[in-house]
Amino acid sequence: MSIDKNKTVNDTIKEHPQTIGVFTQFNIDSCCGGAVSIEEAAERDSAPLDELLEALIEAAK
Repeated sequence: MSIDKNKTVNDTIKEHPQTIGVFTQFNIDSCCGGAVSIEEAAERDSAPLDELLEALIEAAK
């Protein structure tokens, strides 16, 4: 299972629960705002997308 910018925040957390800490670290709203893609959430919450994806992939290992 891979993590890419088009996967929703909610799906990522469902498949890789250990990633919730990464979303929290990057100030991504993973509760009420989790129905959008990782890319959209990063833009909305002013998080650097490349760093976020790298951290998510590392956490999911």
